[in-house]
Amino acid sequence: MSYQFSIEPIISNWGMFVEGGLMTLLLTALGSVVGIGAGILGAVSRAWKLKILHPVYTVYVECVRNTPFLVQLYFIFFGLPALGVRLSGWEASFLAMALNLGAYSTEIIRAGVQSIPRGQMEAAESLALSRWQTFRFVVLRPALKNVWPALCSQIIIVMLGSSVCSQVAAQELTYTANLIQSRTFRAFEIYAFSTFLYLLLAIMVRKFLYVLGNRFIFGRTA
Repeated sequence: MSYQFSIEPIISNWGMFVEGGLMTLLLTALGSVVGIGAGILGAVSRAWKLKILHPVYTVYVECVRNTPFLVQLYFIFFGLPALGVRLSGWEASFLAMALNLGAYSTEIIRAGVQSIPRGQMEAAESLALSRWQTFRFVVLRPALKNVWPALCSQIIIVMLGSSVCSQVAAQELTYTANLIQSRTFRAFEIYAFSTFLYLLLAIMVRKFLYVLGNRFIFGRTA
């Protein structure tokens, strides 16, 4: 049995692939900004055991890290309407990705915060640095330096996990691939090309995060 490979379905639907890839990048970018922001707050609250936030973040992190991402997405998209909260597929996907990354980045960044020697904070106090200056320059930046590779890897994992968002009709790359395959019936070509695009996106995002880290975290220009 011979199979006739055809590139025509890919060429004729190139624009849809581009739109799906851009939507995946947009979901990843917005989810990463919100998720890492939540992760920084959670890391500080858990590392320093802040009275109000510490127990809240403990429950949040344990619930998210010990349940499947797909179930979290279904709960947001299908479960919340029972409480009167209705979200589109895109909004539910964004929220699920942000919450998921927030929980994992909390633990990653907490490890970085706890790696900062107590003596450095005492030195900052002796130099009359404000609490914000101490947190920004003595705690947060060195902590992010220590865990930046792990944090970048987690962002890539969340980006690749966004493929399940097609289950709630978020029009990202996998949704686009499924739609094109249903129209052309060329599953091998469509999913092989989608696999290549995910690989390309992962490499691009990792390179971007590497440059971003060098510029703003490590203070290097190359």
